Amino acid sequence: MSINFSKHDTILFIGDSITDCGRRLDIQRKMGNGYVFIIYSWLSALYSELELRFINKGISGNRVRDLLARWKKDCLKFKPNIISILIGVNDTWRRFDLKDPTSPIDFEKDYKNILEQTQKNIQSKLVLCEPFLLSCGNVTKEWHEDLEEKIKVVHKLAADFNAILVPLNQIFLNAVKKAPPQYWAEDGVHPTPAGHALIAQSWIKYVLKEPNVI
Repeated sequence: MSINFSKHDTILFIGDSITDCGRRLDIQRKMGNGYVFIIYSWLSALYSELELRFINKGISGNRVRDLLARWKKDCLKFKPNIISILIGVNDTWRRFDLKDPTSPIDFEKDYKNILEQTQKNIQSKLVLCEPFLLSCGNVTKEWHEDLEEKIKVVHKLAADFNAILVPLNQIFLNAVKKAPPQYWAEDGVHPTPAGHALIAQSWIKYVLKEPNVI
């Protein structure tokens, strides 16, 4: 499965700080300075004739419950043709820093609610990205175990809702065979420039199904 873009398509990215990446701090760079900006730049060049529209609605610190609370305002009202979701790492993180866990059942319930709302109200193609962690900073084995249950949910929902799945956690696991975890995300969560480039490269390859495009 791949996506063929049409003229004036709107592509909306939504998630947490990895998606946000400063986009709310610099009104001149509404895409932020991370993977969304890289995808926006590449696709704008590749499909200049299509005049694609890009929207970044990442908010630092968000969990899936936060996406659910703002879904109509920050997603559905724009009627995007393509929606890309990257969420889940804070649902794990808050278990360990604030003792406020998100169970796999609640994670799936809220995520499924988001996708059902989308399916009911607009005709959008979905791209679901695995949340990911790297073994550095404060990240421990327990973090990985918690996140793995949420990754399983993302896989299930991608299959149930006919979405494109971008397996970022596995992609980063492969990447650390070439360079250490800190090279990709110094704290194990927030990507370095190289980490953002890897996300963007992977997104484009999985969405376009053209491995040599980037």
